[in-house]
Amino acid sequence: MRSASDDRSTLPIGVFDSGVGGLTVLAALRRRLPQEAMIYLGDTARVPYGPKSPETVASYTGEAVAHLVALGIKLLVVACNTATVHALAALERDHPDLPILGVVEPGAMAAAAGSKSGRIAVIATEGTVRSGAYEAAIGRIRPAATVEARACGLLVALAEEGWAEDAIAEGVLRRYLGPLFERDPHRAPDCLVLGCTHFPLFTPAIRTLFGPWVTLIDSSATVADAAADLLAARGLLRAGAAGVRTIRYLATDAPDRFARIASRFLGEWIAPTIVERVLLPAPSATL
Repeated sequence: MRSASDDRSTLPIGVFDSGVGGLTVLAALRRRLPQEAMIYLGDTARVPYGPKSPETVASYTGEAVAHLVALGIKLLVVACNTATVHALAALERDHPDLPILGVVEPGAMAAAAGSKSGRIAVIATEGTVRSGAYEAAIGRIRPAATVEARACGLLVALAEEGWAEDAIAEGVLRRYLGPLFERDPHRAPDCLVLGCTHFPLFTPAIRTLFGPWVTLIDSSATVADAAADLLAARGLLRAGAAGVRTIRYLATDAPDRFARIASRFLGEWIAPTIVERVLLPAPSATL
């Protein structure tokens, strides 16, 4: 019989993001796994990851994840599309005994299953789009699908400013997505992957502009479902009733700003005093 000291199910889930966008994943995990404790680490000192080189993203992600692992976690969720694309393989190699989930594969699986026509659009950051990760992942699952990916970097800033549902957001969305959806319906996608963790905040605006017929894939929800399935399969679900969880917030810079944005993303007051600032090692001079 396992002793209490050996019971890894009581350890928290570690959630990593390049900044604050992964809070949408944290929110989905809390809804899906209300009994679990969690630690969220946002690398706010070095955000954004999207325009950075793959080597730099992998280095930054590795440093942040090493910090989470040292704190003790039972599952790592890489709640950043760019970090998933450029660092997931290295993380799996460096931490072979730790279950790890990225956001790309669950989103790709949901898109492949959710599109009736096989015409799928992906909106993401520049780094994720440039990698072709979603096209490759969807292609492995549904080879006949056609995938169009668009970099929509301005949406990140709008989400963090709290402007996801106003006229500015609608104008930017129309500029980005109009060429995809405002054309011959026989060529338009019927499925849109929100391939950045900030982008679920734009769901109401996208529905207003392009109608209810477009299937939206929110990677935060698909990752939360995948996390629940993985923990159950490994016997790592935490026993007990909902409401006993604890959430620990870590940021590498500007905890006040992190708390302000977290309050908006999570729909509840996050006091700046509970956000811990952590210092990660400086990036290698060779990068």
